[in-house]
Amino acid sequence: MEMQALSSAAAGTCAPACAFPTIRSHGVRVFKSHAYDWLALLLLLAVEGLLNAIEPFHRFVGAGMMADLRYPMKSNTVPVWAVPVVAVIGPMIIFTAVYIRRRNVYDLHHAVLGILFSVLITGVLTDAIKDAVGRPRPDFFWRCFPDGIPVHDSVTTGVICNGIASVIKEGHKSFPSGHTSWSFAGLGFLSWYLAGKITVFDRRGHVAKLCVVILPLLVAAMIAVSRVDDYWHHWQDVCTGGILGVVVASVCYLQFFPPPSDQKVCRFGEVQSEPID
Repeated sequence: MEMQALSSAAAGTCAPACAFPTIRSHGVRVFKSHAYDWLALLLLLAVEGLLNAIEPFHRFVGAGMMADLRYPMKSNTVPVWAVPVVAVIGPMIIFTAVYIRRRNVYDLHHAVLGILFSVLITGVLTDAIKDAVGRPRPDFFWRCFPDGIPVHDSVTTGVICNGIASVIKEGHKSFPSGHTSWSFAGLGFLSWYLAGKITVFDRRGHVAKLCVVILPLLVAAMIAVSRVDDYWHHWQDVCTGGILGVVVASVCYLQFFPPPSDQKVCRFGEVQSEPID
């Protein structure tokens, strides 16, 4: 009986009891019950660091292939540090605001755990593919030849780069877009979360609710577009990154919460509870 009510509270469904499962009353208990999940997150974080440290595959780039790789080098419109702020910290602030209103520690814990899994799984998949594929970025020419003078192997016509090693390394990480996949992983999860909290699929015709759900996806799409505008990625990199992020976000959300179309989902202001022992 207790497990059934706990599952109801954790999944985001209405429970009959009137108790308030707050951080103070249930926080330690919830954390302990998901200790292995938090350890898995630390493992994913370590793998992500390793994937960023290793050298990616250096795909062959010949003289005849440089025509599509001579776009100018530009700084990032959306800095690297801004992606986790927008796609992770921003949604967590919203999760916290919902907790302050509803006082459901299960909802807060699962939302935070879910979005962290979403972005870290996406990050590991993205960087693993980046390292394996080694696709040159659109500005690879200037990374390889910062002085603008190309040097090629006399036999294979392959490029002989004379640029900064770290810049060249980053130049082989075009596919897929990390900015895009991370943005859609975090903001895609937020869209799912908001869809459940405001019951967007209640068939009552409130289009404003749909606009709220689409807004995070629009922000992610704008970040994705900036990657093409900055000549850091080809359009295929961005599209693949977006699909990857959305798929992982969807799987992670549904691991912790019921589908937004589930008629048992509580309204935004209702209390979800779990019986106290």
